[in-house]
Amino acid sequence: MAVHRSLVNFAIVALMSPVISSAMEYIVGGDDGWKLGVKYDDWAKDKQFFVGDTLVFKYKGGDHNVYKVAGDEFKSCTVPSNNSLGSFTGNDTIKLANTGTKWYICGISGHCDGGMKLKITVLDRAPAPAPSTASTLFAKATGFHVLLGMIFAVALIEAFSFMGEMI
Repeated sequence: MAVHRSLVNFAIVALMSPVISSAMEYIVGGDDGWKLGVKYDDWAKDKQFFVGDTLVFKYKGGDHNVYKVAGDEFKSCTVPSNNSLGSFTGNDTIKLANTGTKWYICGISGHCDGGMKLKITVLDRAPAPAPSTASTLFAKATGFHVLLGMIFAVALIEAFSFMGEMI
């Protein structure tokens, strides 16, 4: 009975792990963080951002800040007059809650003009279309899916072997 319960628990965790791990956390600027001298367009160009992902702006508190702005404010580096729209902790986390273009700037005088600005496009995390045939399913399988299938197969073989010994 313990083997059966363990197998069920393992299957539930394994099946949920792709969903749990699907949201990404991005440290804006990578190892450089949020500071002058980083080309944020270059940093963002090879990334896809989805609803549910998180941006983390890391910087020394007091040296910088983060404002979410509109497109025209981004172009002109206009800091909103309402300070409640800004983040100032040095470890600012922004969850991407909806699709569309998002703009972020540093509100310290001269920093946005100096390149501390980030523009990204957030996409919807649409479910994958259902495959039409088994060969299509196999062709679209990732390494993770193949590994997961192998783990399930081994676990099932072990469980049936153990149950056979009990009978």
